[in-house]
Amino acid sequence: MSTPTTLQFCLMLLRRQVSLAIRRPIEIGNPLVFFAIVVAMFPLGIGPASEQLAIIAPGALWIIALLSSLLTSDSVFRSDFDDGSLEQLLLAPQPLYLSVLAYLCAHWMVTGLLLALVSPVFALMLNLPAAAVGTLMASLALGTAVLSLVGGIGAALTVGLKRGGMLISLLILPLYIPVLIFGTAAVQAAVSGAPAGPFLALLGAMLSLAVALGPLATAAGLRISIDA
Repeated sequence: MSTPTTLQFCLMLLRRQVSLAIRRPIEIGNPLVFFAIVVAMFPLGIGPASEQLAIIAPGALWIIALLSSLLTSDSVFRSDFDDGSLEQLLLAPQPLYLSVLAYLCAHWMVTGLLLALVSPVFALMLNLPAAAVGTLMASLALGTAVLSLVGGIGAALTVGLKRGGMLISLLILPLYIPVLIFGTAAVQAAVSGAPAGPFLALLGAMLSLAVALGPLATAAGLRISIDA
């Protein structure tokens, strides 16, 4: 049997991770259910007035998306570490950077991308103006990709710990703040009628930087955790 090329190997990893997530619906459902529950709580907490909900909608939706992504970060490498396949990945001849990138792309597809796709439903629940829904989806698609790449660093550093969820929060939550600021600003700009393009461009620049550096840091974290 011929050895797969690097591209084929990464595509197989991506397909494998997505297939595993589909077989465990709770991994896909948890962020969506969390998002829905918290969004539903806002009208109960601050009142059903549509004007108030529209004011808080950009920040509220982005904060919930950030927490939903954080909720699943700990599981990116956990199962492969437990069954020993993560050690084999580190020994594979393919570049670890690309293998890690495949893992993180799969995590984004089953969390952040899904949140971006269903976000119009939650936006309507908080009375977000229809003109801002497209910007919300675009900002979430870009921003959650950054969150997955940054979250992978924390997941790699804590994969050997039995209870690493809280430590991940302490490690990576400060790095999430710029994404939250610019993501919220993009939606707020769309609500007010101002151009949202500059904020989306900043999110795109952050994504480019995260793609370049995030998998490198994650790969280094995995080597530290496996060798420890």
